[in-house]
Amino acid sequence: MTTAQGSTTARSRATARSIATDGAVNRLRFLALTSGRPFWDLLQTIPSVRRHLNASLIDHAIREMPPRPEPLSTMADYTSWASLTDRTYSGRHLPPLTVAEDGRPTPERAAALFTRGETMIPCPRSTVLFAYFAQWFTDGFLRGDTNVPRDPRKNTSNHHIDLNQVYGLDETATAALRTFDGGLLKSQVINGGEFPPHLCENGKIKPEFAPLSVIRFDELTDAQRDTLFATGSDRGNIQVGFTMLTVLFLREHNRVARLLAEHHPRWDDERLFQTARNILIVLLIKLVVEEYINHITPYHFRFTLDPRLPALLARATWHRENWASVEFNLVYRWHSLIPSRLSVGGHDLPMAQTLVGGALIPEPGLGRLFEDASRQRAGRIGLFNTDPLLREVDAASIADSRVLGLAPYNSYREHCRFPRVRRFEQVSGDPRVAGALRELYRGVDDLDLYVGLFAEEAGSPDAILPPLLTKIIAIDAFSQALTNPLLAPRIFNAATFSREGMRIIATTRTLSDVLHRNVPEDPRPRFVSMTRERPGGATRRARR
Repeated sequence: MTTAQGSTTARSRATARSIATDGAVNRLRFLALTSGRPFWDLLQTIPSVRRHLNASLIDHAIREMPPRPEPLSTMADYTSWASLTDRTYSGRHLPPLTVAEDGRPTPERAAALFTRGETMIPCPRSTVLFAYFAQWFTDGFLRGDTNVPRDPRKNTSNHHIDLNQVYGLDETATAALRTFDGGLLKSQVINGGEFPPHLCENGKIKPEFAPLSVIRFDELTDAQRDTLFATGSDRGNIQVGFTMLTVLFLREHNRVARLLAEHHPRWDDERLFQTARNILIVLLIKLVVEEYINHITPYHFRFTLDPRLPALLARATWHRENWASVEFNLVYRWHSLIPSRLSVGGHDLPMAQTLVGGALIPEPGLGRLFEDASRQRAGRIGLFNTDPLLREVDAASIADSRVLGLAPYNSYREHCRFPRVRRFEQVSGDPRVAGALRELYRGVDDLDLYVGLFAEEAGSPDAILPPLLTKIIAIDAFSQALTNPLLAPRIFNAATFSREGMRIIATTRTLSDVLHRNVPEDPRPRFVSMTRERPGGATRRARR
């Protein structure tokens, strides 16, 4: 079958499946937001209309599920004061539900559904930079238990977008990373570029970094340990893409702190540091809304973090304290995005060689690596497309979901206002997917949420995520980001961020903007984008 024929088949299959399974309201909303581009473009040229439409669409997306607080957490199957306040347990959208084990495969057999063959199925729009950013961003607040043995009910999250990847999970870790001079974070210069200092010396963590930790530290050799950077996250060195983004935001923090010091010579170190930190956190939220979420959605309307948005949403029923749910953690296992081989500094490396990959960054430089990631296509999110190296992660995800008694896929469809499916062909029109599910599961009502989310077919060939996954991501992503205390109407202003900070936030819309002001070692223009560049340069070009 040719590529054109395959695209036509996929388009027809997705259209038929959507009409049958998405429900009329969901389908009409999708068609309205993805059709009539001139009309949407016109609406967005009128500031007052755009502002209120932006708030309305966000509010409507979040209301697709009941708002927080959830009646239950992973603490127990009933509500108590402790379960409503102890956020070391994860939230949950639906009560636990027992499913007969004879109706579904073992986690190991179910995980085989995810494994990639020799050829990766490419994502229609995403680059590897999107995959890198998704992991780095979400690992900041979707953090499981780190104890041994691990308890899948527990988490180590602050439940906020707080850039702990750079600043640490608590003030003890933050203090270890600060210079306490000029508001700066500790850093070193390598090949003309600014990097975090090294964490270890002769295989031992330096005394100044004693509050910091690294996952699987005991599994590393002394030589590997000496390449680790001192970062706020215990996962800061886990993979080259994660480290690249941490390095970029460290550079931006120090750049902003130096700028504030120039404009406010009477400010002490503490005020410079805290103001720069405030600016960076909101800067990240803005990138999440204006680049990351807009990349995920196939809509013609582009969401924005307008300074007036918090006031428009402040009275929404969902505007409650953040509490990441176990379902939100589960739906973000987008392992199929990662190619089996990655382009890093002009080298084609197996994924395993990019783990603990901080040492790969200084020689080619940060700019080159961001462009490499932007020019390489990511994999398509779905079954049969994950590198075998990550199979055990999928098996563990399915096992955890069963320990927690997560309701099946169909229950979450109903919770998110989709019709329940009756046949595996309604989950996916792909005969290979439907056939594999039928072989492993007794019936569609036994289908694990984790498997169903990724088995479901996308609503259109150009969509990055299937419908249920899209809805859950939109609900939790918007409600987690926009309830950040720094966005409160009385706080999102120059008194908190300074005039310079408000200008930085207002004029930054993409990772490309951040990168191009932080690569003094290689200041040439680079193509930096989560969306792949189409033939003829249809995607936005590199920018300074």
